[in-house]
Amino acid sequence: MKTTEAGGERGYDGGKKITGRKRHVVVDTIGTIEAVVVTAANVEDRDGGDLLFLAHPRLAQSLKKLWADQKYRGAFIEWMRDEYGIEVEVVKKDADQEGFVVLPRRWVVERALAWLMRYRRLSKDYERYVEYSESMIYIASIHILLKRLCPRQEPRSPYQTKKAA
Repeated sequence: MKTTEAGGERGYDGGKKITGRKRHVVVDTIGTIEAVVVTAANVEDRDGGDLLFLAHPRLAQSLKKLWADQKYRGAFIEWMRDEYGIEVEVVKKDADQEGFVVLPRRWVVERALAWLMRYRRLSKDYERYVEYSESMIYIASIHILLKRLCPRQEPRSPYQTKKAA
């Protein structure tokens, strides 16, 4: 995620060629944000995964399996198995894949991130401190959940006539 000139923790991600921050998230099977950690963009994904579970130790109590992308492999998989007893399955794209293809289980995370990007405050990281950035993500996810519980009713037009009782 790109950041503004507000200052604070940021780094350069050579893969995406962006100076900013990374958002490491855990979502459940329907895309609800369970936990988030924001780091400088130069932090490796597997290290961000470690930070995520160190910052939210109770998260591991409810998990049995974790699907992750290709950057969360190696020592992260072993650490999750040994420390928490959680199986990590890396979702890989096919070797002959060209263009965009929906990957199993990965689309849930991508959809959750897309929901968050609808919030102007999260379209870019405007916050000075990563804790504030994490808080804004939680606030947006709470708003998403509240909209699911109570969908917005279309307001009546003042020009509609009331039906006779």
